[in-house]
Amino acid sequence: MNAKTRVAALMFSLAVAAALGGHAASTEYDLPVLPPESRVMADPSTGTELLFLTTDAATDQALYYEQRSWLADGSMILFMSSRKEGGLMGYLTKSGHLVRIVTPSGGLGGATAARKGARLYACRGRDVVELSLRVRGVQGSATPIVSARERLLATLPDDARPVTALTENADGSLVALGVGRDRGRAVESVTTVVTVSTRTGKVNEIARMPARDFAGHVMFSRDDPRLVYYLRAGSFRTVLDARSGKVVFEHRRQEGEYATHHCWWKGPLITFCGGFHLPPTEDGDVKTVDVRTGEVRIVGRGNWWPRAAPSELAACNWWHSAGDEQGRWIAADNWHGDIGLFHAVTTRTYVLTRGHRTYGGGVHPEVGWDRAGRQVVFSSHKLGSVDVCVATIPQEWQDRWESEVSRPDR
Repeated sequence: MNAKTRVAALMFSLAVAAALGGHAASTEYDLPVLPPESRVMADPSTGTELLFLTTDAATDQALYYEQRSWLADGSMILFMSSRKEGGLMGYLTKSGHLVRIVTPSGGLGGATAARKGARLYACRGRDVVELSLRVRGVQGSATPIVSARERLLATLPDDARPVTALTENADGSLVALGVGRDRGRAVESVTTVVTVSTRTGKVNEIARMPARDFAGHVMFSRDDPRLVYYLRAGSFRTVLDARSGKVVFEHRRQEGEYATHHCWWKGPLITFCGGFHLPPTEDGDVKTVDVRTGEVRIVGRGNWWPRAAPSELAACNWWHSAGDEQGRWIAADNWHGDIGLFHAVTTRTYVLTRGHRTYGGGVHPEVGWDRAGRQVVFSSHKLGSVDVCVATIPQEWQDRWESEVSRPDR
């Protein structure tokens, strides 16, 4: 999914949330719990264990990889659903039950799990809220009880609307998002990047630009609480100091170069895919860029040859990439729905699973990570409709990773 499509889809989900509800005081309430519908299978080409969290005919889509899908305690995996009683939902990892995460004042969008605790952040119209979740009764045969305690962090101005998902910084003191501002027909609309204090609720604008120059993708560094990036015209990524609003790094567009779908990884490193041939016959290596030095490194090779068809190149090049929070692996998908895994030290390439999309149509897998770097979550067409799928990295690969980085000659 390209940036404009992703922003449009997110704006739609947030608009639905805005229509459903308004301002609500902090309170605690139970959430609707639905029966399990999961299915387990082995990938027929790689043998990787696949757990489909959903099998409903509706479109059930994993959160974008810039957001955290797993609650920090591992109890729930967040996703979005188009089903009638859908919206923001969760999968209970111990029982397989599904949870509809909806507030008494309306639906939620733009969610991300918090870095600590069984908590998440989300938008409800112009409200930015925090939900603390509690799960009871998952050990027995009865339906579990899931309750949410809501805390209103801030309400955006009347002329503002969220246009990106939320992102939390590395020490949990701030969340950030892109905000569209309706300036009226006579004045060009603008988009701002704002932070919200998770302690005081103070909203602080750190960047402003014409709406036409903003392309979404606001994400905090996983390790440095000051650094946040976003996508704007003329730059593959612009990195800001969230305290001062000062630009500290730009991955600038260079003539003949293609780079797309960045994601913060470890320390100063941001992953992305790209090369030096433009779409629709692009090459797509998996790369990292260091925001301190500007150095680019190839971690996973793609391929390119003259007169190749776009579908042929798409089978051996990469489109979205994201690394685990331990810094061991990078995962990437391609236009055919294949998912590769790349060893961060040796750059060894593994094929984790194949065929989760048909070239030319459908949503992309857009692979995200659990907190331990042992499982990935993505959207899959393999069962017919769009479902949320979790793949477990084979233990043999994990053991090999440990042995290869611990050898004295490495």
